[in-house]
Amino acid sequence: MAKEPRVVSVNISSEKGTAKHPVERIIVDERGIEGDAHSGAWHRQVSVLALERIEQFGVHVGRAIRPGEFAENLTVHGIDLRRVSPLDRFVIGEVDLEVTQVGKSCHGDTCAIYREVGQCLMPREGLFCRVRHGGVVASGDPIEHVARPLRMAVITLSDRAAAGQYEDKSGPRLAQLLESHFAGTRWRLAVDRHILADDATQLHELASTLIRDGVDAVFTTGGTGIGPRDIAPETVGALCEKMLPGIMEYVRVAFGGEHPGARLSRGVAGVCGTTQLYTLPGSVRAVEEYLGEILKTFEHVVFTLHGIDRH
Repeated sequence: MAKEPRVVSVNISSEKGTAKHPVERIIVDERGIEGDAHSGAWHRQVSVLALERIEQFGVHVGRAIRPGEFAENLTVHGIDLRRVSPLDRFVIGEVDLEVTQVGKSCHGDTCAIYREVGQCLMPREGLFCRVRHGGVVASGDPIEHVARPLRMAVITLSDRAAAGQYEDKSGPRLAQLLESHFAGTRWRLAVDRHILADDATQLHELASTLIRDGVDAVFTTGGTGIGPRDIAPETVGALCEKMLPGIMEYVRVAFGGEHPGARLSRGVAGVCGTTQLYTLPGSVRAVEEYLGEILKTFEHVVFTLHGIDRH
């Protein structure tokens, strides 16, 4: 029977760029760990490494590595940290940590372990967290990994598709592109698809519900033209707290030369709370073109909406 995941060592240091030393327990507050050099009002308050990977690294370099030598605050056992995503959480008793960054730039010669063996595990596999709720953590405490997928909603707007008279192609293609883009990354994806008639009331109700539920992104396809039933930009735009006009303006300019009809698209982009909202045209080609540009800034927007400044 597998052992319960646990914290095997809690470690602190008074200076950055140095190895941390194990202590009996740590006090975690809104700034991080009391007495630790990395405590502060930023997104990398607490660092985490897996004991299993530390031991493997030690075998590779021919030297035993003790907890804290990679400057991690928490050395944990029983969790494959390579499968942990940003915005996942670690719960240790009343302490609640949110993952904000995977890996970091190597300090090189200013890093103690790098100076000795010429390599470091933290830049590749270290996890960095901010504190959601503080408390006390001690060696041996059980730790729970709470996964949080990126939740996406794809809404196809089409009277004919909603009536079963037309096969929806743009919605499935959009979902496929999202899954393909995030495949092989740390992110886990949960994509839900919906088909609605070109009805402003139905769209407003569904999008409002998705926003209240905290969905990370809502994509509509169809309904961005100038026809009497094209209601996506007005309906979705009214839900946005902030507009992101640059994305759609760029797409219209970039693809309008080759496809003049793209200049007539009225698609909008914006945010409401922590939800991104995008209205895309209904053709498969347009979905591919628009999404290709949207995804270039998508993760940055996710972090920004969650108050994580990674600069």
